[in-house]
Amino acid sequence: NVLMRHARNEKREEKAKELYSASEKISGMAKQLSYCSDVDSMRGIEGATATVYFSQFDTMLQTKNDFQFVSRSRRPPRNEVNAVLSFVYTQLTHEVRSALESVGLDPAAGYLHTLRPGRQSFALDMMEELRAPLCDRFVLSLMNKGQLNQKDFDCEGEAVYLNEKGRRIVLNGWRQRKQETIVHSFLKEKISIGLIPYTQAMLFARVLRGDLDRYPPFVWR
Repeated sequence: NVLMRHARNEKREEKAKELYSASEKISGMAKQLSYCSDVDSMRGIEGATATVYFSQFDTMLQTKNDFQFVSRSRRPPRNEVNAVLSFVYTQLTHEVRSALESVGLDPAAGYLHTLRPGRQSFALDMMEELRAPLCDRFVLSLMNKGQLNQKDFDCEGEAVYLNEKGRRIVLNGWRQRKQETIVHSFLKEKISIGLIPYTQAMLFARVLRGDLDRYPPFVWR
């Protein structure tokens, strides 16, 4: 959905075709999930789709400050775009963890991420469906509007991080984004974006209690 959204607004015909083609590849890979017999197979498909998705990130990134994504780098982030993505992903992880705890679920008892002492595996699981619509769309919008520049980052060797001023800009934008409202795809009710992690946690808890037959993933078109 993120790729297709940018494809519809892309004025360069060749680039629009690339975005549509990537989204079709991901849709094709998603169909393979029905035939997975174990979690490792699912992780393999997820990794392949992530490669296709992130290969188009620079196409969606039309920043005025010449920032480039190149490829996903996490520990450490090796450029400005990855620094902002990692920072926002961390914010979302904390919010998902709090949401899970608020509905009585253990954020460490995950399904897809490997269980490890001290790791919030379930929070990371639930964050996966929210990263692209909440974080990636926000970061792309923030950078394409030129709200960040080179002075908002510090370099430590090969690592690039947001400095204090940069973090304030991102956090202020993140708070404002969370106050915006959308119509939830399953509940068909208007909610604030900031309540999406809690809403999904609540729906998952209802599945475990037997009130719902199947977990309805969050979809934002």
